[in-house]
Amino acid sequence: MHAIIETGGKQVRVAAGDKIYVEKINGDANAEVLLDKVLMISKNDEVICGKPYIKGAGVKAEIMETGRMSKVLVFGPRPKKANRKLRGHRQYYTTLKIKEITTE
Repeated sequence: MHAIIETGGKQVRVAAGDKIYVEKINGDANAEVLLDKVLMISKNDEVICGKPYIKGAGVKAEIMETGRMSKVLVFGPRPKKANRKLRGHRQYYTTLKIKEITTE
């Protein structure tokens, strides 16, 4: 059984037992989270699509850890000028372990 969920403005394909990285979700480690924005569920040969979400469907996940990704450097020179600026960005993330996919 697979599902496509929306979290943090991105779509992610998940199955029970998967470990995924998503945008930061507030919560403590080992806390359970219900992700209710399910776009599609696939069971054996049956596919259920939402418009845009499936009513009553959800994905139960456990928060493993929260951290920051590695630094991304952004270099921005200005045209015809001698000044340049180097910026860095580290995005927060949450690691989730998918427990089960539920439907109505």
